[in-house]
Amino acid sequence: MEASNALGFAHFLAHTDGVGKLVLGTLLLLSVASWYLILTRSIANTRAHRRAAKFLAGFWDAPSLQEVRTALAAQPIDNAFAELAQQALQAASDSEAHNPHKLAAVGGLGEFLTRVLRNGIDQEAARAEHGLTVLASAGSAAPYVGLFGTVWGIYHALVQIGLSGQGTLDKVAGPVGEALIMTALGLAVAIPAVLAYNAFNRRNRMWLARLDAFAHDVYVLTTVGTPARRS
Repeated sequence: MEASNALGFAHFLAHTDGVGKLVLGTLLLLSVASWYLILTRSIANTRAHRRAAKFLAGFWDAPSLQEVRTALAAQPIDNAFAELAQQALQAASDSEAHNPHKLAAVGGLGEFLTRVLRNGIDQEAARAEHGLTVLASAGSAAPYVGLFGTVWGIYHALVQIGLSGQGTLDKVAGPVGEALIMTALGLAVAIPAVLAYNAFNRRNRMWLARLDAFAHDVYVLTTVGTPARRS
């Protein structure tokens, strides 16, 4: 039991050198950043879906676009669908006030509205990608950081063998244990980051597809007055 405790994680922390501590600090930083983004993005995405569902239900139940405009003015804009609808309705209202010779009004209402809707979707796509670069970096870099720690631990084991002239367990157990711990920590950081990155990417594709379909509906309702389909 005493030998087991002597070669535990506390022993590893106490005897690792500066390079090993740097590797551990890097992995810890990547892990904290990944889990922070996983938790915050999951909560934000859940709230966004609930708010969007509530808005869309009210949007399609409204008798006219004027009622939608009134409702949007009376409540906070807390989701991408509401923001897109507000931008489209504002663009339709402003289009008549623009001078035909101004760039904003070139092409008429249809072109002006298309630019507004496309810009709104692009802005939401940029917001949806927040944090994904960190997750991708953690998922791809953590295994290599852990591998570097592994190589460093094996190097220490070889040094111990060279100094002692024999490869007994008591000489190499510490460095080999350090190498295995580094490998495990690298994988422990990378796996959740990769899974979360893939899950968020899939959510973003579906979310933006719904937003694009809703933008088409709003375009038709604003320019023609007949809904194409419900998002």
